[in-house]
Amino acid sequence: MEFSQAQAVASRLEVLDESASTNAALRVLSADAAAWPHLSAVVTDNQTAGRGRLDRTWEAPAGSAIAVSVLLRSLPSDPTAMGWIPLVAGLAMADAITVQLPGHDVAVKWPNDVLVGGRKISGILAEATGPAVVIGVGVNTAMTPAQLPVPTATSFAAIGAVADEDRLVADFLRRLDGLLSALVAWGDADRSGVHAAVSARCATLGRDVEVSLPDGSTLRGVARRLEPDGRLCVADGDAEHVIAAGDVVHARLA
Repeated sequence: MEFSQAQAVASRLEVLDESASTNAALRVLSADAAAWPHLSAVVTDNQTAGRGRLDRTWEAPAGSAIAVSVLLRSLPSDPTAMGWIPLVAGLAMADAITVQLPGHDVAVKWPNDVLVGGRKISGILAEATGPAVVIGVGVNTAMTPAQLPVPTATSFAAIGAVADEDRLVADFLRRLDGLLSALVAWGDADRSGVHAAVSARCATLGRDVEVSLPDGSTLRGVARRLEPDGRLCVADGDAEHVIAAGDVVHARLA
């Protein structure tokens, strides 16, 4: 794999022939802060034991998807703003995918997915490592329809497109860095424009949703808005519930 464009954007980029988990690899490497500064990244098209949220496995045939993990050391000082980091990563990847899929509906699904035509093409996992954060993103690139893990997934290949993986990673890193820099500089999601930008791309807002909560309960309602800290507000009748974490299912549109 050649990633010359991405290497020009990243502080440091390592392209691996194979990795069990790019997030796990980068967490280990991040211990050397001098060698691995802010916006360093690791990428592979053969991740053999990737993880998603809630410790779910994320597997794909070799060469059918790319996994990229990015080390973030320049972070907002306000803990309230930290909840926006995975949403910012989702927006950055959605924007990068849009460049290569003009005419397609590309959106963010709260809290950590990117959708094309309502189907998942990318997932995001944010993990703290000491004072830094590692953002891991998987993107279905050359995965055939038969290889897609679930009917609600898609890929570049499944919709008849060929991904320029180098440009995809470069555009993602550039947009991620810009959004995060604004968040850090302004100190909050509203003044930085992050709240408005993510909300505009978020397919969850305004939809009837079913949220599986960490305690095992289920909440059904309408996704109203994103709170100042990135949490999701769901209205159930006259009551509003603010959700920090959970699996969201969008109701089918008529």
